Amino acid sequence: MLSRKNKLILLKLLSLFSIVRGYNILVIVLAQYLTSVFILAPHIPLRNVLFDTNLFVIVLASAGVIAAGYIINNFYDREKDLINRPQKTMLDRLVSQRTKLTGYFVLNFLSVILASYVSFRAVMFFSLYIFGIWFYSHKLKKMPFLGNFVASTLSITPFFAVFIYYKNFDEVVFVHATFLFLMLVMREMVKDLGNLRGDVAQNYKTIPILYGERTSKRLISLLVLASCFPIYLLLTRYEIGFMHLYFYICLGLLFLFLIALWKSYERTHYVWLHNTLKLIIVSGVFSIVLIDVHMILDKIFW
Repeated sequence: MLSRKNKLILLKLLSLFSIVRGYNILVIVLAQYLTSVFILAPHIPLRNVLFDTNLFVIVLASAGVIAAGYIINNFYDREKDLINRPQKTMLDRLVSQRTKLTGYFVLNFLSVILASYVSFRAVMFFSLYIFGIWFYSHKLKKMPFLGNFVASTLSITPFFAVFIYYKNFDEVVFVHATFLFLMLVMREMVKDLGNLRGDVAQNYKTIPILYGERTSKRLISLLVLASCFPIYLLLTRYEIGFMHLYFYICLGLLFLFLIALWKSYERTHYVWLHNTLKLIIVSGVFSIVLIDVHMILDKIFW
């Protein structure tokens, strides 16, 4: 049996993991490595990618900045989250605001120090990334359209870090990035629909608040249609191996998503829609290995 003190420590660690959304960070780290191996540097042997010190530092610095971003986002959204996600907020409050801010500055500082190992350009990149996250959390989040766009851009920024490192400017990379970006924008807009009550209470100027839920649903529907274009290109113009199965499933899920969107009117409905988009994004990470199954074996034994 754990003592009361040990239980409190365990709960605080769980709270900290919840605040920095450790599960999301693990997925992003995995996505950066899989993207590097199968999309950005398919010609480089697997062991050379996995044991590339510079890539490891870039991924680690990205994880630190993302964790700090979740902390500052939690700091600014504590009142709104108390309305929208009361149970999670009560768990997060086990960690004091002072500890959160300390963690925020420490993680950002360590990330910049790590980036200095790679190059001065890496330092500038992560410094701008840190500023962008803070500015979004402090100012832009409450703005319609711009807030959704910036949030999605910040979410995809860690992939630009490895993209710049490998200097891979192939067209297919941008098509993959466009699809991911559209999924992220849709997710942010669905999140606004689910957070309507808390956003109203905190005077957020989101699309559903200013223009109504119907307009928001119309915009999301347009994004669903827009996402079909990169899917079409990836299925017809580029060699993506067995990953075509993933995109066919995506088309089916997006069709069901569209139907469910127009039938949704409660927060629980929007949570399901948000989770559907998250499933598409996360499963896309694991589906990267399907681009070239034979290459997996070649990379392992090369």
